[in-house]
Amino acid sequence: MSNVDVIQELRSKTGVSVMAVKRALDKAGGDIKKAEEFLKEEAGAMALKKSDRETKAGIIQSYVHGGRIGVLVKLKCETDFVAKNEDFQNFSREIAMQIAASEASNVEELLKEPYVRNSSMTVSDYLKEAISKFGENIEISTFNRIEL
Repeated sequence: MSNVDVIQELRSKTGVSVMAVKRALDKAGGDIKKAEEFLKEEAGAMALKKSDRETKAGIIQSYVHGGRIGVLVKLKCETDFVAKNEDFQNFSREIAMQIAASEASNVEELLKEPYVRNSSMTVSDYLKEAISKFGENIEISTFNRIEL
């Protein structure tokens, strides 16, 4: 696998910039698994740094599963620019689907759950990745789940 292929693979897995992937690979001596771990650590550190920033924009996302489960979730971010971003809207749909599959009754419980599309990470880890990817503070503000 060429260096370009490795960079593309890590970038598609993590959603971070090419430069961040290159730095992580350099730190890891070319080891893909170690580079991925470095990127996860950086995402957590970035999320912590941005957690004090005010979230004034965002979207309300809905999801209905099989006509039997309905979800409304409010996701907040710092700017309208990110809120209107297609990737952010996809992220919000993923969170709404997570809630549909969840038994969590509040955001704190939801964040501790395994992420349905990748059980090796929690919803909190997925959120940290999104914060790193978009470069803004993002929060799952509130949600309602209705079941027939």
